[in-house]
Amino acid sequence: MSTTNQRLSALREKMAQTETDLVVLAPGAHLGWLLGVRPHADERPCLAIITARDAAFLMPALEAESARTQTDLPFYEWADDTGPDLALAELLDALEAREARALVLDETMRADHAALVTEALPGAACRFTLDTVGALRMRKTEEEYAALKRNARIADAAMTAAWDRMRPGMSETDIAAIIRAEFAGAEATPLFTIVGAGPNGAYPHHQTGETVLKAGDAVVMDIGAGSEGYSSDITRMAVIGDGPEGYAEVHDVVENAVAAALAAARPGVKAHVVDDAARGVIAKAGYGKYFVHRTGHGLGTEVHEPPYITASSQTELDEGMVFSIEPGIYLPGRFGIRLEEIVILRADGPRILSDLPRAPRKIDA
Repeated sequence: MSTTNQRLSALREKMAQTETDLVVLAPGAHLGWLLGVRPHADERPCLAIITARDAAFLMPALEAESARTQTDLPFYEWADDTGPDLALAELLDALEAREARALVLDETMRADHAALVTEALPGAACRFTLDTVGALRMRKTEEEYAALKRNARIADAAMTAAWDRMRPGMSETDIAAIIRAEFAGAEATPLFTIVGAGPNGAYPHHQTGETVLKAGDAVVMDIGAGSEGYSSDITRMAVIGDGPEGYAEVHDVVENAVAAALAAARPGVKAHVVDDAARGVIAKAGYGKYFVHRTGHGLGTEVHEPPYITASSQTELDEGMVFSIEPGIYLPGRFGIRLEEIVILRADGPRILSDLPRAPRKIDA
């Protein structure tokens, strides 16, 4: 059975379990994962509609020829001069979906496209994909894990290459260029290269710029790329010379927070317990107000996807989930420290994808 057919079959099992009549997906991560179809997304409604037995596309005529190379599912085409309403009505009739009472909509869908569907099915109760497509995407297969592991190794190599060439006097953009070139050389598409030197590291999502690295700087390096349809994401630290005053103490606190989160992550545990573990270590050390973001996020075909490891998340962690553990402390005007691991959850706990140590890489001043 093909991957697409396996995933459709798994989705229909979820639909039966959740009493879902209809799933409607727009161009994006859900559709690409489920059906391997990646049409251009614009103002023209392009929707995959799945029932317990059938599936079809509401397809703009402009996209039909290229989309046909990606799928053999039926198309109900519409053109700019006629609009999508009649084609959607024909599709719903053909799939015997008019009586749908439980409708799942892609949460990333344009609001006007969602309205097109809900107006055609006024009797249907709507929800999003968390317990259907989203639930399936959260639990990675061994094939998906292997692709993520290969991506992690590529990111490890890019980080190491940057460390090997990093010197005082280089700019943040110089370091980012090394990383992007390493990614490209490994046939991975760079997605982000955050390099924050000195006080810039206190901004969790610093915009890499022309700041020059100098002796005493701590440097936050958060990088990721895409390959084989999956992503990487890793954050490590470098210090120029001895690093700034107080660095070692704060690094130890963040390292202990990572260790606590890793120890808390087990199947059956709610995601907030992992966040609580990391946050508790940092708060106890007196740095609670400087940990300004969640502990983690899922990783797969997208860099940020469920499960989200937040203080309020009630998501129950399960085997096969892949997510980041990345506590941080950000001291305004001084430096920031973030240490990020991507893990896959196994029956006995998390397995880290990266092979790089979390100790800071010391760069000669």
